[in-house]
Amino acid sequence: MRKWEHYEHTADVGIRGYGESLEEAFEAVALALFDVMVDVRKVESRECREVEVEGEDLMALLYNFLEELLVLHDMEGLVFGDVDVEIEKTGEGYLLRAKACGEPLDYEKHEPKEEVKAITYHDMKIEMLPDGRWMAQLVPDL
Repeated sequence: MRKWEHYEHTADVGIRGYGESLEEAFEAVALALFDVMVDVRKVESRECREVEVEGEDLMALLYNFLEELLVLHDMEGLVFGDVDVEIEKTGEGYLLRAKACGEPLDYEKHEPKEEVKAITYHDMKIEMLPDGRWMAQLVPDL
């Protein structure tokens, strides 16, 4: 079961996602990212976008994935409340395919909070926890 949280980090906010699998942790941290911007519980799955990114390692993969979602938000005005991720190991690193579903930002409905300017590698960690779950985290630039 995927879940996410925000954590205190100096003047910023960190985002952290957990999952039974690496894919679920990536899904959860993507939801945490959008929950910094809006109340993701109020986002309906009206439109979906396919995302495909590569990364030489898991950190690059996470960065490229979240950056692509942020580009969709910036270019199309979409906010996402559901994300489904598949990750595969390739000869050059990793390939991620995702389906992100949401809707155009509605200021009254979604109650905008912070604007995320960029994805960063700041405080980025991707690891398997002692209980077998996966965790992915980072501090985006607000």
